[in-house]
Amino acid sequence: MRRHLPFLFILLNLLPLSGCRTTQPHITIGSKFFTEQVILAELLAQHIEARTGIHVERKTNLGGTLLCQKALESGQLDLYVEYTGTALTAVLNESPSGDSTSIYQRVKQGYADRFNLEVTEPLGFENTFAMVVRSADARQFHLRTISDIIPLAPHWRVGVGYEFLERPDGYQGFSQRYNLHFSARPSVMDLGLIYRALVDKKVDIVAGNSTDGLIDALHLVALTDDRHYFPPYDAVPIVRRDTLAKFPQLRPALADLANKISAEDMRHLNAEVDANQRDAATVVRAFRATKSL
Repeated sequence: MRRHLPFLFILLNLLPLSGCRTTQPHITIGSKFFTEQVILAELLAQHIEARTGIHVERKTNLGGTLLCQKALESGQLDLYVEYTGTALTAVLNESPSGDSTSIYQRVKQGYADRFNLEVTEPLGFENTFAMVVRSADARQFHLRTISDIIPLAPHWRVGVGYEFLERPDGYQGFSQRYNLHFSARPSVMDLGLIYRALVDKKVDIVAGNSTDGLIDALHLVALTDDRHYFPPYDAVPIVRRDTLAKFPQLRPALADLANKISAEDMRHLNAEVDANQRDAATVVRAFRATKSL
C-alpha cells in the first residue's frame, strides 16, 4: 500500500542530495511518493545500469510534483518520470486543452525553453485521474460515466489525494465541469489509503489513478470521463540536458523504453506491489525479462 510519508522522513531522504555525492560517475533518478512512480524509477534505473553501465542512485518517494521538479531544476535529480497533463498544468501553468500529441509537444517545448530540460519519448501508457466507485453502487445505480453520479452527489462523500484538491486540473474544475455538489467538503487523504476508505464506506467516490492495480484487486469501478475534463497524462521521462551531454549513452538507453509499457502492464506492475506486496525491484526485474530489456 502507498503510505503518506512523514515530513521528517522525506527531509532525511532528501539530505544526501544536498550533501557530498559519491565520486563515482553516476546519475540520480527520483520519484514522487506513490507506488507507480517508485516502480518507474526502478525500471529506468535497472535498464540504464544494464544498458550503459552508469551507476544509478535511487531517490524515491521524495514528494509531489513541484518538489521533484525543483530537485530536477537544481541538479539534485537528473531524471524522473512525469505525466504530460501534470507537467502542462501544474508546472507550466498552461490550460489543459488539446490531444495527446499536442500536449506532449507543448510540454516538450516548454520544458526546453524554460528549464533546459528534455522530455524524452513517452513510455507508452497514460495514467489519468479516475473517479472510482464501489462495484455494488455501480450495479445498483447503473453507473458508467461521471455524469451518472450527478443526482447522487448531494448524498455522497468524496475522497481525494492532497494534490488533486489543489492542482488546476483537479477538484475545483472537475466539480464545476460536472456541476457536482457533494454532501461535504472532500476528505483529503494519502493515495495509499483512498481505496480502503472507499471499500470501508467512509467515502462513496474517490479520485484515484487509472493504472492503479487496486482498482481491479478490490473490485472497484472507474467511471468514464464523458465530459472530457481530464487532459492526457502520458508518462514521459524528463532528464537534464547537461546530464545527457555528460552521458551521451543515456539517450539511446531511454529511447529503448519508448512505447514499451502499456496501461495493462502498468496496472499489473502496480498490483504486484500494492496488492501482492512484492518488492518493486523484484517485480521490475521480472518485467524487464518478459520484455527482453
